[in-house]
Amino acid sequence: MPQSLSQLFRPRSVAVVGASRQKGSIGYEVLKNLLRGDFSGAVYPVTPHSAVVQAVRAWPTVSSIPDPIDLAIVTVPAEQVLEVVEDCGKKGVRGLIVLSNGFAEAGPPGAGLQRKLLERTRALGMRMIGPNCLGLMNAHPSVQLNATFAPSTPRFGCVAFASQSGALGLAVLDEAEQLGLGISQFVSLGNKADVSGNDLLELWEDDPSTRVVLLYMESLGNPRRFMDLARRVSRKKPIVVVKSGRTAAGHRAASSHTGSRATLDVATDALLGQAGIIRTDTIHELFDVATLLAHQPVPAGNRVAIVTNAGGPGIMAADACESRGLEVAPLEEQTQAALRELLPHAAAVANPVDLTGSASANLYAKALRQVLDDPTVDAALVLFVTPIVTDPKAVAEAILAASERKKKPLLTCVMGRHGVQEAIELLRAHHIPVFDFPEAAAGALAKAAGYGSFLARPEGRLVELERFDLDRVQELVRRGLGHRKSHWLPHADVAALLEAAGLSCVKGVEAPNADDAIEAARRLGFPVVVKVLSDTIMHKREVGGVVLDVESADGVRNAFATVVDHLISVERKSEMRGVLVQQQVRGGVETYIVCSRDPKYGPMVGFGIGGAGVEVWRDVAFRLAPLRDVDAQSLLTSIRGRSLLEAPRGGSSIDRAALEDALLRVGRLMSACPEISELDLNPIIAKSKGALVTDARIRLERRPDSLHG
Repeated sequence: MPQSLSQLFRPRSVAVVGASRQKGSIGYEVLKNLLRGDFSGAVYPVTPHSAVVQAVRAWPTVSSIPDPIDLAIVTVPAEQVLEVVEDCGKKGVRGLIVLSNGFAEAGPPGAGLQRKLLERTRALGMRMIGPNCLGLMNAHPSVQLNATFAPSTPRFGCVAFASQSGALGLAVLDEAEQLGLGISQFVSLGNKADVSGNDLLELWEDDPSTRVVLLYMESLGNPRRFMDLARRVSRKKPIVVVKSGRTAAGHRAASSHTGSRATLDVATDALLGQAGIIRTDTIHELFDVATLLAHQPVPAGNRVAIVTNAGGPGIMAADACESRGLEVAPLEEQTQAALRELLPHAAAVANPVDLTGSASANLYAKALRQVLDDPTVDAALVLFVTPIVTDPKAVAEAILAASERKKKPLLTCVMGRHGVQEAIELLRAHHIPVFDFPEAAAGALAKAAGYGSFLARPEGRLVELERFDLDRVQELVRRGLGHRKSHWLPHADVAALLEAAGLSCVKGVEAPNADDAIEAARRLGFPVVVKVLSDTIMHKREVGGVVLDVESADGVRNAFATVVDHLISVERKSEMRGVLVQQQVRGGVETYIVCSRDPKYGPMVGFGIGGAGVEVWRDVAFRLAPLRDVDAQSLLTSIRGRSLLEAPRGGSSIDRAALEDALLRVGRLMSACPEISELDLNPIIAKSKGALVTDARIRLERRPDSLHG
């Protein structure tokens, strides 16, 4: 445990400032929880209003207590907190939990008070949780600290939980108690003035009592620091997060149509995915995943076998699994043969395995053993629909017997309410997750399988790129921006910048008129593409500014006239300064790379299938730059259209290495040059050998964090 946090989580003595005799008050409930929770240390009520509180001698101030105090829990009104902090400083207190509200959450005056509070605690060498929080718990038997005003105290277990919301923390503790999910530590962070989620990740990284970390987050104070920490911690234990604010779409790239998909929530998804964090949409789903991973092994793959005593629920479970990316594949023939020997003629043995409604507990045990022994199975989901003829508790005992010494995750779904409570309690007591319906079980298993896939991947590395001229890149950016606040680079500067970064671009020549365009086409060789050349028209296709498959000189002249006519029709002819003539690239797959820069998250790199359908399909995946090699690889497999990158029947495969190289170069470019606010390479033609950028836009913007100028 970090030494600076030990006074908070393992104090030998605690003072409750604002302790009260009034039931229902925060000062009363906190003191009650400490006294009744078998805390291993000493507890001192602090109040000037009573000599005794809850049968314990009280003191008027912290400094008047004759014994050393490690931790002070502050419940007094906000305007009195600074005075309490000064008194704690005199006493040498090093841990502080400020439950009081009225700080940054209350508006500008409260924010000012919170700044003063943080300044004083740091000056006095204190670490502080809060303000405006519920408190913390350390349920370890050697500590048993319940420094909260929560009405419930979950049992000791292996799950640590941190919440920015105190009210949600209350609900979470109640739910954990209902599920029998043991808590190692619980922290309500409140306003996060000092101790943050990053501090807690470091705390729980090597905590032997914690196997799973759960987080409810409303914001990330330092996203990059969080990602670096979480990427490391996730390799040791799963981190499951509910991050609110999915609809906060205000952080968009300014003009790039593909870049505009990089909303704040997309950035959050990219960060969590790269760090190996499991993201859930709801608190209920958070607990589903936690219940599975707290005691069951992480699945080695996504192949699941379903064992059921009812055909309909078995089909529902199969649909739920497949729709969440799990594979419900037929069992090995040897397994099916063994099941046929065990089961009645009407049973199904492929997958799902339907034992039929008359299945006995003994049949459940034998069938489940066969399924778990199948090498093609990574996890098993057992469904039990309660018939009158079978004792639910006996089935639960059979499931437990079959699961002994198996190293594969096992989930159960008990459908029905009549007479099943004892069976459910038995399964949960032996750490077998129990779900009401197959959809929840499938969702939890899919999240766990995704985490298993993360663990199976190498950590990756930052690749040293040949042909990336950093000095040239930074000089071009500095010169391109000049003294402007923001600027879209002209085509020639974009081409030079991409060349300096080592990206392969299709050859092109600028032509101010039709005759020069014809000469350019002859030099390049037919067929060619004719595009409008403009410093202000960013979306060429939208204004009819692109003509493909031009095969002759007359075709070039006609293409030039067509572009002019289209621009006249949309009243943008004055923005045209000629055309760009490029070699026509035929074959291959149109892809694109797009980048934007979020003020908090930094540069993001997106990849998708390009072309005219880009706005229709909106199929793009994002990662935060700089990219590791595994990040570039995962971008190619994260889009829905990834099958388009596979080799067609009888055809050649796409050069995936060339696409990965392009992604790494763009990521390096965005990291090296904070002035690049938007970058759009669309399309990039991926072929069997190489990947060519055929169109590009780059916008520069002067920023406070700029490396230059």
